[in-house]
Amino acid sequence: MTTTPRFPAFLVRDTPEGAAGSVEWLGRDDLPAGEVLIEVGYSSLNYKDALASRGNKGVAPSLPHVPGIDCAGVVVESSSDTVSAGDEVLVTGYDLGGASWGGWSGLVRVPAEWVVPMPAGLDARAAMIYGTAGFTAAQCVTAVSDRVAPEAGDVVVTGATGGVGVLAVAILSKIGYRVTAVTGKSEQEAMLRELGASAVVGREAVVDESGRPMLKEKWSAAVDTVGGATLATLLRSTAHRGVVAACGLVGGAELPLTVYPFILRGVTLAGIDSAKCPREPRLEMWRRLAGDWRVELPAKMITEITLDGVAGRVEEILSGQVAGRTLVLPTRSSAA
Repeated sequence: MTTTPRFPAFLVRDTPEGAAGSVEWLGRDDLPAGEVLIEVGYSSLNYKDALASRGNKGVAPSLPHVPGIDCAGVVVESSSDTVSAGDEVLVTGYDLGGASWGGWSGLVRVPAEWVVPMPAGLDARAAMIYGTAGFTAAQCVTAVSDRVAPEAGDVVVTGATGGVGVLAVAILSKIGYRVTAVTGKSEQEAMLRELGASAVVGREAVVDESGRPMLKEKWSAAVDTVGGATLATLLRSTAHRGVVAACGLVGGAELPLTVYPFILRGVTLAGIDSAKCPREPRLEMWRRLAGDWRVELPAKMITEITLDGVAGRVEEILSGQVAGRTLVLPTRSSAA
């Protein structure tokens, strides 16, 4: 009788004290259905993953659950004509790490339509330095560059030390935009300038709660990862025919706003939906990230952890202590 090799995963279970996650060893039969089995080289830790690890029903509707909204690795088995064993691939979005078990696992099984061939020039580690955050940032930059030229004026990026923020700052700067980075972490100013930010300001610079329906034109465009009052302020202070790409709600889901920015200045609010992005634009974003938009983050902006380090890192990201990108290496756990 043969024994199927087991693999580690960070599994979140319901306990009498609430949802709690730990490293467990699983077999292939524990995984959900799908045409493609992938050995995960790298995943990453995003804010959404942190919520899933706490059993947030809006992210992970059922327990037990394996978080990880992205992963990259090598195909082990495939019943699809479009993907073959040995292919290097990545997966971001769809239901990975949400309704379906995610990338904080030595193996994942997913539908073939979720799988993206590894773009030329990237490997699993480089792909997950981007991850869902980089893919989201690329969509935000596309929304800006499709509507506003670099010479139109400053582009502001909120949450600039977060995963999406650092990559949006770096990409926008690389392709010629003058970027103002917004952060509550003043100690990270030097890092943001190293990424290409021309100016660094505090959060208070983009929060106006005066109630005025319109504010002085200040930005040609914006990438907002915060939502709430911050997003409303940006829309009210964006220049004529400008655009605000919105991709987050850590600052709130409500939008206290009138229609005036839209009908008097022609401002565009571009919603960024990474999870359900159609396949062709998805592939195009990855081609750009591997090509003309390729950026290298400073080593100090990248932290690598095993599954054993996930719980502690989740605490840090939920308390706002994390800057940059956190990579998760699922197959290097010391748990047994």
